[in-house]
Amino acid sequence: MDRRPVLAVTSGEPAGIGPELCLRLIEEDFPARVVVLADRDLLAARAAAIGWRGALRDYAPAAPDEASTLEVLHCPLAVPAVPGRLDPANAAAVLALLDRALAGCRAGEFAAMVTAPVHKGVINAAGTPFSGHTEYLAERTGSPRVVMMLAGDTAHGPLRVALATTHLPLRQVPDAITPALLEETLRIVHADMRAKYGVAAPRILVAGLNPHAGEDGYLGREEIDVMAPLLDRLRGEGMRLVGPLPADTMFTPPVLAEGDCVLAMYHDQGLTALKYATFGRGINVTLGLPVIRTSVDHGTALALAGRGTADPGSLFEAVREAARMAACRAVA
Repeated sequence: MDRRPVLAVTSGEPAGIGPELCLRLIEEDFPARVVVLADRDLLAARAAAIGWRGALRDYAPAAPDEASTLEVLHCPLAVPAVPGRLDPANAAAVLALLDRALAGCRAGEFAAMVTAPVHKGVINAAGTPFSGHTEYLAERTGSPRVVMMLAGDTAHGPLRVALATTHLPLRQVPDAITPALLEETLRIVHADMRAKYGVAAPRILVAGLNPHAGEDGYLGREEIDVMAPLLDRLRGEGMRLVGPLPADTMFTPPVLAEGDCVLAMYHDQGLTALKYATFGRGINVTLGLPVIRTSVDHGTALALAGRGTADPGSLFEAVREAARMAACRAVA
């Protein structure tokens, strides 16, 4: 009996590179059974366009593996997709992929979901307000707060960077860094590092907001007035928290070796370092959901669609990470 976790991989925007990246999943031997959610005709057309030599097979829960075969759960498009050409008529079908994967995860059919990139603009143009996968899945699951974490392997080991704030103008960040926000974020990171990564007592490195972590108040007082009292209180509950640390030295190997993940205060503070260290292999993980969800950390790349030249590395890593997390959760 095949006991590997079953992963749902959504193919994303049909005019982008997602479908052809999904086709290339047959190139790797993952520790999971991979099921691609897509329009079967779309995959067949894209396979012909890029000279793909595998075979497509309809998803069946009890079916055995077949070499060079991609298992497909057919989710039809409204209209045929043209590489590189967005069509709002297919926006509902893109969201239906997410709904089907999420329903399968919540029912136990799938152990995790992995998402190829979608195009926010065309979904909004179709009349559905959409700010991204993360927010959509949070709303669908009734999750009051989720945390974006990007991850990737480096020469010195895995690097995981969670964000206290995400897509905010820089001038709004200090006001957003409140004790309540930081506490909620740290509790989510702590809980999911235990439940989804199998780290019994996670060590979280917490970045300061200001240069040199405020330098004892000379370069800002957020570390003294907002962050330190909260970190001390949570340490009193048993959390292993280090910081606030100066962000310019926190991403050096000796410091990173002391933690299991990093909490950065704002987008570029954390992700500049991560993307430099993991470019092309970084992934996105949503913490705080009742399901496991990983994703690529790149966009739809419409200009590359249909050429077969897009790098599948991030999708491969997202599948591997989802499989590892599913295995950890199964053991817990």
